[in-house]
This record gives sequence, structure tokens and C-alpha cells, in this order.
Amino acid sequence: MPTVRANIAYAYDGFMRKHGPLAQRFLKCAAAVVAIALLLEVFVFNVNYFATAGYSPISLDDKLDLRQTVDDEYLLTEANHVLEFNDLNTEVHNIRLDFDYRQPAQQLSVKVQFTDEAHRTYFDSTDYTEGVPEVAVSTLVDASEYLNLNTSGVVNDLRIEIGGEKVNYPIRLTGVTLNAHHPFSFNTTRFALTAAVLGLAVLFRPRSFIYRIGIVERPRLSKAIIVAVVAVEALVLSSYLFFGSNLVGVATSSYNSGSWNGSSIVNTFEVGGENAQQYAELAKSMTEGKLYLEAEPPEWLQQMDDPYDRGARDELQKATGEDYLFDVAYYDGKYYVYFGVVPVLLFYLPFYVLTGANFPTAVGVLIAVLAFALGCSALLDRFARYHFKRVSLGLYLLLQMPLVLCSGVLYLLKFPTFYSLPIALGLAFSVWGLYLWTRGRTARRRCGWFLAGSLCMALVAGCRPQLLVLSLLAFPLFWRPYVSERRLFTPRGAREFACLVAPYAVVAVGLGWYNQARFGSVTDFGANYNLTVNDMTKRGWNVGRLAPALFSYLLQPPCVSGSFPFLQEAPFQTTYMGQTVKEPTFGGILACLPLLWILAGSRRILRLRTAQRATRTVAGVIAALLAGGVIVALADAEMAGILQRYYADFSFMFLASAVLLAFIVNENLQPGAASTGIFMKALLAAVGVSVAYSLLICFIPEVGWVSDAYPWAYQDIVEMVQFWT
Repeated sequence: MPTVRANIAYAYDGFMRKHGPLAQRFLKCAAAVVAIALLLEVFVFNVNYFATAGYSPISLDDKLDLRQTVDDEYLLTEANHVLEFNDLNTEVHNIRLDFDYRQPAQQLSVKVQFTDEAHRTYFDSTDYTEGVPEVAVSTLVDASEYLNLNTSGVVNDLRIEIGGEKVNYPIRLTGVTLNAHHPFSFNTTRFALTAAVLGLAVLFRPRSFIYRIGIVERPRLSKAIIVAVVAVEALVLSSYLFFGSNLVGVATSSYNSGSWNGSSIVNTFEVGGENAQQYAELAKSMTEGKLYLEAEPPEWLQQMDDPYDRGARDELQKATGEDYLFDVAYYDGKYYVYFGVVPVLLFYLPFYVLTGANFPTAVGVLIAVLAFALGCSALLDRFARYHFKRVSLGLYLLLQMPLVLCSGVLYLLKFPTFYSLPIALGLAFSVWGLYLWTRGRTARRRCGWFLAGSLCMALVAGCRPQLLVLSLLAFPLFWRPYVSERRLFTPRGAREFACLVAPYAVVAVGLGWYNQARFGSVTDFGANYNLTVNDMTKRGWNVGRLAPALFSYLLQPPCVSGSFPFLQEAPFQTTYMGQTVKEPTFGGILACLPLLWILAGSRRILRLRTAQRATRTVAGVIAALLAGGVIVALADAEMAGILQRYYADFSFMFLASAVLLAFIVNENLQPGAASTGIFMKALLAAVGVSVAYSLLICFIPEVGWVSDAYPWAYQDIVEMVQFWT
């Protein structure tokens, strides 16, 4: 009987005979990627270490006019936080502000001014010039304490003002040094990210082997690689969500330890304020047979003629000192949750019954986003294998990444709140419903697939009703077999059609009862009773709101800068002479996602498809997706406003259309032709820019995110990227 070692040797020999050359090329490429990433980390990303190696440091500690502590540190106070040094008469290349890392971490704003051979007085910004910009320094991040200056010759006077809006004095300063040596720092995170980017560049280069692996011809290999890629994506998405720890609501001894109960392995805690708990509070009410929240509205709110007037509410709140719940539905003297009820039934209610604690919303958002990523991958795989013949593994993976990462779900993970949960869950149900439908179309026994698919699609109504437009895809998917081929009029076809329709009827009855019990109407979801920034009962529909919203959602170019994360809030102006609900947005998807530029050739590309195939399924799916995307964008603009998280409502529809169009183009290209090379290079560039844009949005500083809650930690990311400062 062969030994384990013999079996391993036999398997290894068999693998090398079959895949030896490919494995060797892979190992060589991997080694080259690691070597290049190592060289970049050592010699490029540590450029300041080599640039400052020849400096002669000058300590200014003896010139500090600050009170000292018993351990010979200096205290910056609210009354004395400006350092001024005169008659230096030396070249100054950088300044090292050495803060005590043991003090409470905080981010400081540092403004430097100096006189040199070109400036006899301190200079600042004018109409035609920019002065020395203020910089952010973290007391916990050593790299931020080194400030590189660009002076003209010898510096005479130097002024350093250390402060900021949210600074807590006193600040402990160990010392100030001119022309300091930057320490060598090997950043493992930056090294890993560099290696990953280089690896992706090598993997997806036009002549890569992955473009020679057909997913139809090599189903087992391609599925294994797709599963591995999706697993890596899930890890990245999870890591990003848990990075924003201030919004997660989960604590252990080493994670959010300040909210750890000290006994459990993990415990949950409330984040986001009182109104952010409304899903959890509804779950508690449901266990007592109630559909409204336990919180009692203040008497002044119940006595108001128009409780939906934000200005009037705020005046009465200020006059009485009694708070009210914001962004909940208020009807007939009770608070209600107007957001879809399915997340409560799926997460909050079972969790509360089992544990007696509030379900952490961020975990629900993560589960929904991961389910969306898996569903996207499965749905795309289904279309690639059964509607196209020449989709390679490389093309599939190249288009799968933007379909997931550019669809807006990353922003939902950035703010994993109860606002994001119904959107993420609606997207997850939608893609899985579509996948189950497409599986059922070719299955021998279709009823089970159709029931499950339609149930997913119908549950969207209890999450994010706007996304019900994706149910329109039923027409191109089922029109030919059930109408054109008259399968509907056979006993078996009638049963299958009943399975498609029945879940919608069941869910509609359930939601109708829920609405009737709360608001006295089966069609009233309660959104108009929302206590929000505007009076939803009088918002109505106004054509004037559409143009600025569509421009912001679709056509607004990105606003870029030269500092990380290189994107800023897009400017907004409107001629609409009424109230516009608007939060920061960062550009329209058609302008910022070059992958979508293929939509400009939709008609011509679809003609290629219809000329080659007798069926119109794919063409109908693309048309339904584009129509649905426009409808949802218009509906969001009219019903709610212009908000960055609403991009997730419609971005997937445009991206899915673009991906299918790219598949059609690929079917009509000849391998090795010049046009094929041009198309792949253009597609690579479009995908690269689209993904980079979507990732950079994740790191734009915003109120409520980690950059606001823990700015000193965010500064570590800035220093990692802007290694040259």
C-alpha cells in the first residue's frame, strides 16, 4: 500500500506534467511582483529617509518658551500654543514636532510661517498666491510629525501655530528639531497593497493566460478560481467595514474595547444615536404585539397642527427642551418605522428573541453586501456560460470586479447604518432572485426555482420598494417561453407561471396587512409621515427637481485635488427655486465610471446581437436594466433627494447593462486581431479607473465616519499614501 508521502509525490508529479509550465510562469511572475513591491517600499516609499540622511539636525528645545513638566516635556496650552524662533540664520529643510505618543491621541492642525531670502516678512495666501498650507499632524503617527519645507535659502524667523477646532489642551511636546532625519519605515500594509496592485496588473495584462481559459470549455477550473476571487473580495469588504469601528456596534477585548462588557467574548452596543435604534426598537415592540415604537412623542408634537414642518418642530423643541425622534414616521400620536420591515423580521426580531440584545446593524449590512457580491458573481456566471460562447475567465473576472465594487455597496459599508441596510438587502434579494429565475429557465423542474426566485424578488418590496423595477426583467426572461411559445397555456406552464406569481401575491398580502394596521391603507408605507428635513406630506412631484438630480446622479464630473484621497465633494448649483434635499455627492456615474461609456454604443452593439441570435433575451434584459436605472434615479430624486447612498439604487442596473454589452462585443471580435487588442486595452483602462474612483470615495473624510471619529487614525492612512510629504 503506497504511503502518504508516495501519494503526495504521485499527485505532485501528475500536476507538474499537466500544468508544470503554467505553474513555473506563475511562480516567476509572483516572485517578480514581490521583488518589485519590495524595491518600491524600500527605495521609493522611503524616499525621505534617503533624502534626509545627510542633514545635520538642529534642536530648538533650548529656544522653547513653554512650561516644562517634571519629565522634561513641554506643555502647549490654549493660551500658549504658538512657537516662534527668531534669528535662526540657517537652511531649514524640515521640522520635527515630537509629541508624546503616550498622551491621548488627537489630530492637530499646524500652520507654519517663515521668513527667508525671498520673504523678509511672514507671508500668507493672497489673491494671486497660496501661502504655506496648514497640515494635519497626529500625536500618534510619527510620520505626520515630519514637515518638509520648501524655503528660499537661509531661514531667519520661524513661526509654528499648533491648534485646531477640536483640540484638547494641554498637549505634551517632547521637542522641536530642524533638519531631522526621517526614520526608515517598512509599512507592511503598503507593501501588501502594492504587491496586490502589481499582481492585478500582471494578471489582467492583455496577454495573460487567464484570457485563454474559456469558462465554458474549462468549467471546473474557472469555477474554482471564481470562488477564490469572490472569497478574497469578501475578505476585503469585511475588512473595510470593520475598519470603520465607530459605526460597527460590536465590541471585544481588543476591538472597540471601550464598549466591551468585560465578560463576554463579544457583545453589541448602540451606535449612531437614539433614532438609529428604530429597527431594534420595532423588534422589541413586535414581541409585545405592537407595530409602533415604545417611545412616547412629546406633548408639543402631538398638539402641532403640522408636525411635519421641520422649522416649526425645531422652534418648539428649543422652547420646551423636549426632544423628539428624528427620521421616523409620526402618525396619529405614535412613532412608526417607515423603512422596509423585512430587515426587522430577518435580523432584529430573531436576534432580540434569542439574546435580548439589539442586533448590530453594521453586521446586517455586511451580510447583505456579501450576499450581493455572491449573487452578482453567480448571476454573471450564469449569463456568461449560458448566453455567450467565448467569455474567458479573464474577461469574466475583469467585469465582475466593477459590477460589485462600483455598484455603490462600498459606500453602504462606509456608513453601515439603518439607512444602508434596506438598500443593501434589497440589492441582495434582487440579484439572487434573478439568478434563481435564470436557473429555473433551463431546469427540468422549474417550480422550486421560480418560487424561490420570485420570493426573493417580492421581498424587495419590504426592503427597498424602488428596486422592484428589477422585476421588469421577468418580461425579457419569460416572454418567449411563456407567451411567444405559448407554454403558459399548457398545464405544466400554467403551474410554473403560478409559481412565478404566487410569492408576489403572498408578500403583497403581508405588506398590505402591515400597512393597513399602521396607517389605515394597504398601499401606504408611511414614508410621507417622516419627521425629516422637509415636509414629505407636501413634497409632491415636481419636474423642476429632475434636471439637477439627473445631472448630479449621472453627468456631474468628479471634483479632484492633489491630496489624498484626491476626490472632493462635487459642487452643486441649481436654478430650481424651491427646497432641494442634498447631501455631499462625488460625481455622476456616467462621468466617473468609464466602464459605462460603452452604453453610448448600445444600439449598434444590440444590432450585432439581434442579427446573430433568433432570441432577444439578452437585448431585452439590457433594455429593461437601462430603463429601470433611469426610472429609479428619477424616483429617488422626486421622492427623497440627491444623496450618495442612493447611487446604490441604480448603479448596478447601468453596470450590468455595460457588462452584458461588453460580452456581446467580445463575441464579435476575432482572436489576435488588432481590434481585439484595442478593445481589451480600453476595457482594462476603463475598469481600472472605475474601480479606483469607487475605492477612493471610500476614504473621503466625512462627518460620522472614522476620519471624523478618529482623525488621528485616519492620518495614518494619509501618511501611508502621501509618502513624499
